[in-house]
Amino acid sequence: MTITETSRVSVAAPPATVPEQQSWTPRLWGVLAVLCAVLFLDGLDVSMVGVALPSIGAELGLSTTALQWIVNGYVLGYGGLLLLGGRMADLLGRRRIFLAALAVFAVASLVGGLVDDGVLLIATRFIKGLAAAFTAPTALSILTTTFHEGPARNRALSVFTVFGASGYSSGLILGGLLTGLGWRWTFLTPVPLALLALVAGLALIPRDKPAAEGGHDLIGAVTLTAGMLLAVYTVVSAPDRGWLDPVTVGAVVLAAALLVGFVVTETRVRHPLIRLGILRIGTIVRANLSIVALFGSYLSFQFMMTLYLQDVLRWSPLRMALALLPAGLIVAVGSPFVGRLIDRYGTPRLILASMTSLSLGYVWFLATAGSTPNYVVTILPTMLLLGGGFAFGFSSIMAQATDGIDDSEQGLASGLVQTSGQVGAALVLAVVTALVAGGSHTGTAGAADFGQYHPGVNLVTAVAVVGLALNLLPLFRRYRAKHA
Repeated sequence: MTITETSRVSVAAPPATVPEQQSWTPRLWGVLAVLCAVLFLDGLDVSMVGVALPSIGAELGLSTTALQWIVNGYVLGYGGLLLLGGRMADLLGRRRIFLAALAVFAVASLVGGLVDDGVLLIATRFIKGLAAAFTAPTALSILTTTFHEGPARNRALSVFTVFGASGYSSGLILGGLLTGLGWRWTFLTPVPLALLALVAGLALIPRDKPAAEGGHDLIGAVTLTAGMLLAVYTVVSAPDRGWLDPVTVGAVVLAAALLVGFVVTETRVRHPLIRLGILRIGTIVRANLSIVALFGSYLSFQFMMTLYLQDVLRWSPLRMALALLPAGLIVAVGSPFVGRLIDRYGTPRLILASMTSLSLGYVWFLATAGSTPNYVVTILPTMLLLGGGFAFGFSSIMAQATDGIDDSEQGLASGLVQTSGQVGAALVLAVVTALVAGGSHTGTAGAADFGQYHPGVNLVTAVAVVGLALNLLPLFRRYRAKHA
């Protein structure tokens, strides 16, 4: 099936009818460009806001714990609704959901740049997260249903990843420059870009048909949404309130009850919102756990480095951004080749290489950092290794998480893997924040002391090593079977 300017992609097309070769027409490139622009915006937004955190805290009088909510307000909306967002795209139409959510993202960005209150700012971040919970899995499911499984899809995912890395890298530099003018510009800059993507999406993304059946699982939708939102909220609020606080414990119990109720519902209704059988596929489970290790470790490490370089070493936002930039550049340069590597070696080997590079990066940092990490000796090699981990890992994990899944469930698979990444990142960041806050009372008195951040780096290292061990297990099992 060749996509031309007048073609339409059916969401119900069975994989068996898809030919092996696919012609990349101008319209096909245009669709990919729109999807890449949205991922670019996501990377741009996350990195620019990360750079601006100290300036936001200084102007609005926010503590480190409150600043965490600038990040986790977004994660709460994003992680809480990703599964629902991905499935709604399957059921109601990907194009419709994608464009509506992109419009909300643009409006929330505009409002976030105009507010003067920390609570309102966090609220706009939550709304942007809600919008991203629909744009992110929908963009990925549009990509995976537009590009045929195999070389075409792997190539498209590689290009997709390049734009995400470019957005992140550009956001570091732009964040450093714009924060010097005023942190509000880091919120306002994405607005015109989002509007351009919206107009292009209206013109280029082909219309698709909603699912012929399903979508009647109201109880499943309510229990899933409430359970996920409460679970993510509990994770990100626990460090401030206390993990053993009665409210935290009660929220954990209630969230668990809601999610159990969701699982029970999905096993009994005629048209479940989510087919739970997808979780029986070992490669998909490993992909979801691998992205927890990838996102959870790196985003938490970046959070700590941002605070250390600006608050402790008093580096300017631009200098700090340039210090962290090599990781993004490695992803941008390396990702175009990952598609060919996946075709040749397969996703399991690439994910294993990713987890190895991540683990080595954190271990190197711990081995050489001491109380005052040197940039050339410690920080730069670490960022290069982390960039290599992302370059090998992101496309490979996304490909493995959606391979073999019918087009009618691509939104579900996309939402599942991205939910794992966001909720995993929220959980690790919440624990890291608590460890850093506790470490501030035990660090040494040096002006450039890194002591309070060491417990947090220990945790992200452990998370990466667990991800590495998880992907070594299949190799170990095959070795044992071969030599039994």
